[in-house]
Amino acid sequence: MYQTILTTLDNGIFTITINRPDKMNALNRDVINEVGAAMDEAYTNDEIRGVIITGAGEKAFVAGADISEFIPLGAAEGAALAQRGRELVFDKVENCPKPVIAAVNGFALGGGCELAMACHMRVAAVNAKFGQPEVNLGLIPGYGGTQRLTRLVGKGKAMELILTADMIGADEAKLLGLVNHVVAPEELLTKATDILKKIQARTPVAIRRIIASVNEAANADPAGFDKEIVRFGECFGTEDMKEGAAAFLEKRKPVFKGK
Repeated sequence: MYQTILTTLDNGIFTITINRPDKMNALNRDVINEVGAAMDEAYTNDEIRGVIITGAGEKAFVAGADISEFIPLGAAEGAALAQRGRELVFDKVENCPKPVIAAVNGFALGGGCELAMACHMRVAAVNAKFGQPEVNLGLIPGYGGTQRLTRLVGKGKAMELILTADMIGADEAKLLGLVNHVVAPEELLTKATDILKKIQARTPVAIRRIIASVNEAANADPAGFDKEIVRFGECFGTEDMKEGAAAFLEKRKPVFKGK
């Protein structure tokens, strides 16, 4: 079905693997199209409860965009390229109602770092490297990098990393809040899977509302508090909330049905 990515669905966990290891899994037009289509599947397939995005091989998660596609573009075409990527992939990842974890193996640079940051969480192998080196090409990040990096690590460090094009390792990324967990490369997918399994034990009616509300907080939505109240109230109208409360009072594990 796909030419540049691999997908698997196992026990509710949908893994999207960008499969261009000979090109360091660089994002080109085909990858953007196919990851976008895979995210559409994540939205619509009720069997999918969580998503892992990773890269093939040990060298790179995604080492950036395919620069060869940039050369013929003018200003309008460059803006359209960024807009298209944002709509097809990056916003879909961030706003997915199911949890999305980036399993970062090797280099996550430029568009790769931006893809990881669009995910709800990031697990990194000890050999992972993060950076936004677009300034070396006379560019700025175009897939949300200036915005999401600032929200995750703060203005000062985001300025430094984007202006200098410096790379940072997994341990520093964790200290900055860019990464949730750092593990050995062979434990990367296991750790991401374990997190999703833990989330799967909770009700999806609450999970999708949590994701939406935390995203609003990250985006400094002035209506975030009011929207939280609305969603809190909505939960009271669900079967799963009644089950969760009853299970707590009865000292048993809840049996959620997603309703």
